[in-house]
Amino acid sequence: YPQTGSTGDGYRFARQAGHTVVPANPSLVPLVEDGDTCQKLMGLSLRNVQLTVYENEKKLYSDFGEMLFTHYGVSGPMILSASAHLRDMQRGRYVLHLNFKPALDDETLDARLLADFHKYANRDFANALSDLLPQKLIPVVVRRSGIDPQKKVNGVTRSERQALTAVLRDFTLTVKRARPLAEAIVTAGGVDLAEVSPKTMESRKIPGLYFCGEVLDLDAYTGGFNLQIAFSTGYLAGESAAWS
Repeated sequence: YPQTGSTGDGYRFARQAGHTVVPANPSLVPLVEDGDTCQKLMGLSLRNVQLTVYENEKKLYSDFGEMLFTHYGVSGPMILSASAHLRDMQRGRYVLHLNFKPALDDETLDARLLADFHKYANRDFANALSDLLPQKLIPVVVRRSGIDPQKKVNGVTRSERQALTAVLRDFTLTVKRARPLAEAIVTAGGVDLAEVSPKTMESRKIPGLYFCGEVLDLDAYTGGFNLQIAFSTGYLAGESAAWS
């Protein structure tokens, strides 16, 4: 965490002492989008969104909560937690699938669309979604739906409503990379836990050598868990060293 003055020397010292060090990567970190969709949505914050992450078309992680669109990609509590599972940041390896209306099944969502379309029957399609979506999100969703934004709402067909529903249910973003380590809340990687006693934090290789905190290959979700790791391992290492 460079802002604290850390230079990562703990990893170097551990290697020099003969310990295995798992490569350090940012975790609990915002994600950069491979594209420009998020740039158009910059500053938009969403609640009650469902997120599913796929790795090479295989479901990797799912969550529900809050997120934020930025000029480079996505952030927010739900995204930070998801980033902890994205260990191999090759371009295009991970795809985020967002469900903007997870509380509504398809039938209920279609009924909601019909009600809004009836309310705004004489409006253009692009101007009839203000009750359903934040204003900044509407042009992007309209574009992805493939429906002519100037088409009158009373002329939108059932198949076009289904296309709109599909976008609301599965809005995809491809991950390009994570933001830099300097922006991460915690570091994944560090001294291999198999080489450290969990009862004392003492090295299994060198008596009298102790490890604690982020120098260990130990990290958790956001919410105070990583602070607890630091406090607990630091206390245990200090107590064990004092009594050795």
